[in-house]
Amino acid sequence: MTHHYGYVSAVLAALLFGISSTLNKITLKTVHPMIIAGSIYLTAGMVLMFLRFTPVKEKILERLEFKVKTQEVFSRRDLLLLAFIVLFGSFLAPLLFMFGLSKTTAVNASLLLNTETLFTVLIALMVFKEKASRRGILGILLILIGAAVISTENFREVELSKGILGNILIILAGLSWAIDNNLSKLLSVKRDLLLVTSLKGLFGGSALLILASLIGIPLYIPLQSLPYVLTVGAFSIGFSIVLFLFALREIGAMRTGAIFSTSSLIGAFFAFLILGESFGIAKALFGILMFLGVYLLSLDEF
Repeated sequence: MTHHYGYVSAVLAALLFGISSTLNKITLKTVHPMIIAGSIYLTAGMVLMFLRFTPVKEKILERLEFKVKTQEVFSRRDLLLLAFIVLFGSFLAPLLFMFGLSKTTAVNASLLLNTETLFTVLIALMVFKEKASRRGILGILLILIGAAVISTENFREVELSKGILGNILIILAGLSWAIDNNLSKLLSVKRDLLLVTSLKGLFGGSALLILASLIGIPLYIPLQSLPYVLTVGAFSIGFSIVLFLFALREIGAMRTGAIFSTSSLIGAFFAFLILGESFGIAKALFGILMFLGVYLLSLDEF
């Protein structure tokens, strides 16, 4: 098997996650954002933990074992890593993002959340010494430019001087997810990616729901919103993170993080199909630009 499976996996992870933005928009009409975040992570953890106790487990893990020699046993170091991954990726990041979103505009938040990709790339390059050719760097830049345009409906509405505290919180959320992405690469060599992902979802989701309860947010999801929460949790979070971890192992945090940002394009496209939101020529052109960046990255050998 070649490293191209990693690129396919990263794109599939972005596809599954991109669908979630449309489904979450529907759910937000009746459910508090913190309840949605906690519920979808908890659902992801429960679904994947359930799969670990079925015959499907071995078939899934065999499919996910291609390039890197995987390890079975979890050490104390691995458990410490998992604790930090849950802290940054499943708890702090969504918490910072939700509070940031409440203090700034949605347009500002969409644009600034792309800092996750930027931070992921910088941490991978500077801390973990991942390598990229000039062609690979060009691919990453094309993806970042495309993501910035597509995730922002109208650049004239971007006012970074407004809601400065909220903007800072969004950037910190992007940094937290970037730390999560790079730390997760260290655990991606574990063969049991179902266990890693399920624990991340169970601990992160539970912590968010407990915090929501402590600050007085009702733990309530209307029956009509439940299918959306369960779908996003199982597929857009659960299986998406499994694919994301596999991509991390195969192609590294820098490339995976950059490719995963195509979820903004996928989200915009599904919002157009399902919600009737605008998807003009500019978004289509910058979408093509993003996938050109993905193609350039796929040509960039280790």
